[in-house]
Amino acid sequence: MTMIPTTSVTLGSSHEEEEVEEELLSLMMDNDVAPPTTTTTTTSSSFTPDQEKQIINDLIHVSGSNAKPGDLFYLLSNRWYMEWLRYTGQDSDENSTVSTVCRPGQIDNHHLVIGGSDSYGDDLELLKTLQEGHDYVLVSQDVWKILYDWYKGGPALPRKMISQGVANKTLLVEVYPLCLQLIDARDDKQYAIRISKKATVRDLYNQVSVLLKLDEEKFRIWDYFNKKKSSVLAVADQDLEDANLQMDQDILVEVEQHLWPSGLGLDSTGNGLALVPVEPARSSITIAGGPTQSNGYSSGYISNFYEGNALGSPLTGAEDGYNLSKMAKGDRGGLSGLQNLGNTCFMNSSIQCLVHTPSLVEYFLHDYSAEINKQNPIGMQGELAIAFGELLRKLWSSGRAPIAPREFKTKLARFAPQFSGYNQHDSHELLAFLLDGLHEDLNRVKFKPYIEIKDATGRPDEEVADECWEIHKARNDSVIVDVCQGQYKSTLVCPVCGKVSVTFDPFMYLSLPLPSTVTRSMTITVFYGDGSALPMPYIVTVPKHGLYKDLFQALGTACCLNSDELLLLAELFTIKDEEHIVAYRLPKKQEGFTRLEIVHESKENGVRKRLGTPLVTFIAEAAQKSEDVQNAVQMVLSPLLKVKVCHPSNCIHTSMEDGFASENDIDGLFNAGNSGCRLRNQSVDKMELDQLSNGMDSFILSLTDEKGMHCSSIENDFHFRQDQFMRVILDWSDREYGMYNISFLEDLPVVHKTTTKKIRSEAISLFSCLEAFLKEEPLGPDDMWYCPTCKEHRQATKKLDLWRLPEILVVHLKRFSYSRYLKNKLDTFVNFPTHNLDLRNYVKSNVAARSHTYELYAISNHYGGLGGGHYSAYAKLSKENRWYHFDDSHVSSINEDEIKTSAAYVLFYQRVQEKRVDESSQVHSSSG
Repeated sequence: MTMIPTTSVTLGSSHEEEEVEEELLSLMMDNDVAPPTTTTTTTSSSFTPDQEKQIINDLIHVSGSNAKPGDLFYLLSNRWYMEWLRYTGQDSDENSTVSTVCRPGQIDNHHLVIGGSDSYGDDLELLKTLQEGHDYVLVSQDVWKILYDWYKGGPALPRKMISQGVANKTLLVEVYPLCLQLIDARDDKQYAIRISKKATVRDLYNQVSVLLKLDEEKFRIWDYFNKKKSSVLAVADQDLEDANLQMDQDILVEVEQHLWPSGLGLDSTGNGLALVPVEPARSSITIAGGPTQSNGYSSGYISNFYEGNALGSPLTGAEDGYNLSKMAKGDRGGLSGLQNLGNTCFMNSSIQCLVHTPSLVEYFLHDYSAEINKQNPIGMQGELAIAFGELLRKLWSSGRAPIAPREFKTKLARFAPQFSGYNQHDSHELLAFLLDGLHEDLNRVKFKPYIEIKDATGRPDEEVADECWEIHKARNDSVIVDVCQGQYKSTLVCPVCGKVSVTFDPFMYLSLPLPSTVTRSMTITVFYGDGSALPMPYIVTVPKHGLYKDLFQALGTACCLNSDELLLLAELFTIKDEEHIVAYRLPKKQEGFTRLEIVHESKENGVRKRLGTPLVTFIAEAAQKSEDVQNAVQMVLSPLLKVKVCHPSNCIHTSMEDGFASENDIDGLFNAGNSGCRLRNQSVDKMELDQLSNGMDSFILSLTDEKGMHCSSIENDFHFRQDQFMRVILDWSDREYGMYNISFLEDLPVVHKTTTKKIRSEAISLFSCLEAFLKEEPLGPDDMWYCPTCKEHRQATKKLDLWRLPEILVVHLKRFSYSRYLKNKLDTFVNFPTHNLDLRNYVKSNVAARSHTYELYAISNHYGGLGGGHYSAYAKLSKENRWYHFDDSHVSSINEDEIKTSAAYVLFYQRVQEKRVDESSQVHSSSG
């Protein structure tokens, strides 16, 4: 059992502090930690950093496993939280100074709220641009209570956990509740109301009633989006999210004056209202003007498809000016923008590309009600397809007024909670979900049969491919499969027994890597643990998404690592271009030896600071005295001595002017023989070292722990026991500065040096991206293949080939790379054809039933970086043969020669119909 120190400080006797104390004591008993022996309230001084870490980590585990809707979570400054992690030893930094491990001060969340340190009160508004993991972290209520008890500060920023989704419930913390701008129709006064999007319309009425001191039966609330009366909020138990209310939109409160007018067709002044009826009048017209279907879709989500309402006038969506009746007259459509509802440019970009896909436009403008699949357990009960179809119809109606895709966004959030809220997302991720969701909602197969796939051994590829396609179509048959799905051949080969496995799988899009992202060059400085040579930088090439073993292997080859040596790489969480990475050459045989790590420090103006990179060496088994440590430090520092060393085989002069080697000398040593191995002829041998050391005072060394928190001086009579690790601090005084060249420890080359001038990188072709995608390569260690012959998991080689191409070919350029610690975007310009994209050389099927030539018709673009980027779309109106730029609400024409940019992210191609291509025309192919 861990004992707690008895020191304590009385905080007071408030009821809240007593509750915190009881919870804390209960928690300590659960974790087998003894409480303080005094009866006063426990404070942070009662716990060691390790005990704080244990208590908080246990609470985090409990809150994560028992979370439920309604639980309170608190925003906590990530800046403060990182200080606490360092204090409790959970975020070690080799280059940190001693001051960084001090106990954090009070919690300070002021930089998260509007008004900063001048803000106060219980209803603080968060800054709109906060990012989790960068600006803040979320902690449970129990964690917040204990941290606040220990550290005080604030302000407290509580948020509730809500449940999102229909089929697959997702728990998330609603960091940004719905903010509504309430307008009082009596005096036009405005109020900001913050309320959960999962609250009901009744909850909203209650809050407005309290705010305006009104009887709930004496007023009504209008959905006042875009300053237009859209509908009265009347369904009491409906979620505000399902009511299509959006962040920062207006709502209008009208108060009863004398007698409340009867009927929904009049407002309080008796004027007519442009209301969308909750249950529109029945009509013989359905989705596309065809005969009424008795399938339950004659009202509800597709109510706006009716040509007339009860008043006999064309039904017009008040929020967007949509008028279906004009669409039948053949007026030009497809030039409406989409309003940004709050970081929804990623959604708008993908939607514009899809609604300008000719085959999908034709499908959704006709009657598709018979194909809606409500029974599909992995679908969205047809709601997503209906919402998308209605949005497409609005965008293709006449007129160019921007459309607010509120209902579509609501349906999207219900079935894909990851896209709820108002954060920026990836347009390709949305596209992938949307295509898959539309397919399941429109799957013509109501009951998917189970069909066992036969072994392909010995059979022709054509036969196996057709069989796999037929099996796929027997379970998946929709307009999305008809239009967007192709088939590729996957070949796996076992590296041990040579077993070959061939499968044929469907694809919805091609995600192509950019060749320049496949590998990267890195500069690493290698230090010699035995002090036999100067540190040497090596440039190695490794896979972009490779493992540490790839780096070890490349570096070992570059520095001619001996069979009895190993490389120790500095412990890192990220490897960024601007960092400095070092490795240490050490003996493999380490049994009985003590590893010695030497950290360098100096004192400036009374403040201690770290210097350069640490050094690592080993102390022999028999050594146990302070002089053995001194000798080890002298040995590993010997290459850095400022001396003139001449050998018969080589002579290296280092300038003694001003006590430092010249820049040319240093550059020569760091760049000389980059392909060479050990430079023993440039080091100081033992005899010279003994001569230099004769009569020299010992180094000022202090023994410290791994965290650098405790130090003790190493005296002459110091003895140490053999251990696996020892860390000492070397105090650099004027004497050390005069004898050794510390620039070798401080002026290290960065991982990758970028040129100061921004030079546009050489363009790569779309074909080189495709070839990188189709290139044979080994599977990753985490993606091993089970070989049926070896009965073992093997790192097989994999080769992809295109077999069957779809009518619509979607090409995703993988500009973004994500890992646990690093996110990156590549702005490389990809040269892609706009006409006559010829893929015949990449299709392995011998059946030339269809054309393999494609024409570009849409592009989803991404501008900027990962955090503050923006999406837009280019789309071509085929009947006009003209390109347009869709930037949220703004739509403008653009010349075709302007659509090729480094912002191109997702490309949309349509198959060119079967026709003979003139031999004299220019056709883009892999050889072009």
